[in-house]
Amino acid sequence: MGDDPREAASPATDAAAALVQRLVERGVTHIVLSPGSRSQSLALVAAALERDGRIALHVRIDERVAGFTALGIGRETGTPAAVVCTSGTAVANLLPAALEAHHAGIPMLLLTADRPPELRGVGANQTTRQPGMFAPSVRLETDVPTPDETDPTGDGPQTLMLRRLADEAMDAALGAGLRSAGPVHLNLPYREPLAGTLPAWLALDVAASGSDTGPSTDHDDDTDHDDTGVAVDPDGSGALYQGGGGIGVSDLPGDPDDAPLMLARGPRTLVIAGADAGPDAEHLAHLGGWPLVAEVVSGARFGRNLVHAYRALLSDPELGGRVERAVVLGHPTLSREVARLLADPDIEVVALRGPGEPLNLNGATVAADAVAVAAGEIDRTWLGAWVRASRDAAVDLAPPAPDADALASAVPAERLGALSAELAVARRRVDREILVDAVWRASWPHDRLVFGSSRLVRVADTVLGGKKVVVHANRGLAGIDGTIATAFGVAAASQRGGAPGVTRVLLGDLAALHDVGALLLPPAEDEPRLQVIVGNDAGGTIFDSLEVAALADADAMDRVLYTPHTVRFEQLALAYGWEYRRVTTRAELDQVLTSPVGGRQIIEVPLER
Repeated sequence: MGDDPREAASPATDAAAALVQRLVERGVTHIVLSPGSRSQSLALVAAALERDGRIALHVRIDERVAGFTALGIGRETGTPAAVVCTSGTAVANLLPAALEAHHAGIPMLLLTADRPPELRGVGANQTTRQPGMFAPSVRLETDVPTPDETDPTGDGPQTLMLRRLADEAMDAALGAGLRSAGPVHLNLPYREPLAGTLPAWLALDVAASGSDTGPSTDHDDDTDHDDTGVAVDPDGSGALYQGGGGIGVSDLPGDPDDAPLMLARGPRTLVIAGADAGPDAEHLAHLGGWPLVAEVVSGARFGRNLVHAYRALLSDPELGGRVERAVVLGHPTLSREVARLLADPDIEVVALRGPGEPLNLNGATVAADAVAVAAGEIDRTWLGAWVRASRDAAVDLAPPAPDADALASAVPAERLGALSAELAVARRRVDREILVDAVWRASWPHDRLVFGSSRLVRVADTVLGGKKVVVHANRGLAGIDGTIATAFGVAAASQRGGAPGVTRVLLGDLAALHDVGALLLPPAEDEPRLQVIVGNDAGGTIFDSLEVAALADADAMDRVLYTPHTVRFEQLALAYGWEYRRVTTRAELDQVLTSPVGGRQIIEVPLER
């Protein structure tokens, strides 16, 4: 440690400070941290940055929850959150969120502490092969050289190397040179002492002071490196293994298209908006004068060309049966009717490139970076047929308006009849359709709505009309895990700085139980306005609509698929410090959804199987 005047200086601490400080300078505003011994230098740096007001820090004892919290932050902001954890199984718990981030194109930074190379492959405690663990899914991964020098001035070669690495990590996470954003894995080995006095330069904005990341420097350990500076294993033992990134072909930059793909006017065209398509899908449908099939999780479920009840209309030979071309934005996952259309070899399918695997269900799909609409007349006959059919098929789930005349009538029978009708509406038991409709009506552009991968999202996709609401859903891999944690991340990011709005997450009981650890919030952190709305049908009723329901006997069906439970959500809410409401009628549901929200609420809605 040479000339360092600090009595308790640590190479691990100075290296952590250099890396994290540069990430913050590059725009990271959220760090999600799970406590651990090997990662203590990263944790203490994060605590100092929180104390200085430079980041929002979220502490989660469960790494799987931490990963999905970071995923929600990245979803909402488009900027990666950094996830910090210790070594061993802690790292493996980040894999589900990393896979979803990869397939959905969500930026994320995984900062995983590790034992130094000499302790790998020799039976050391809490040590496994962390480098390469995320290889098929990350945009960049590096097994960083173990720091062995302190840096009292903040301009040493080790510090400059780590700042340069932070730049590369941010660029990769944001998708620079790639087709989409996604996760980045920096594996960070540290030797003892694992913590020391924080360097004074951590409190400075190095970028503002004019210091750059410096020229390329040689690595100081004995590990061989390739020409990119990434550690490789010289003897193939695996102790120093460094994976190669492993992203899919669809994520490689390739040759950019010289111009947008021009969409001719002739073919009878349908615009299909899957998950995360965004408002561009509605804009394209408007420009082309084409019907718009927009999933409820697409962010494009609005506009004059929106098709209601699209499943039935796609099955109509006079409508879906006459489609000649489909233009796809986002990742459609919610209906078999759309999948069947896109798999038809007789239909021209154009898919805008996105994250994850390229869409090619019919074996002849044309991928495009951008599309443009050719000049010409709109096929009003084609559009009009869809608009009329859509209008006729639309479902209005709003409760009927009160009969004001009857309520004011001097005739007792008329007045009593109107009162009885009003009471019947108020007391009507909530079913799935009423539930999704009430949540949809209560949500506005300043709110956020998160759907779990439960039966309810398919009900919502079937019956809800158009509305310009910010919707999030983990449809990259459509798993039920991490839904509440994702919503926490969305809420933390969208409400930071006092921004208005409520984050509502609508999910089934099994998805809620799968992520119950995400209900834990440290007392030192701000409480978000978050409503977890649980449609509780006491098991996995989504399987009742699948082929297996007609094949399996009732006992087997319940035992291994429906998986009934008797969990009392009121007790969970009490244990984790949440407000709890149980509602069974439409009037109760509307009241709780529209009342001011001051913190965290669990709203349980019992549903029939």
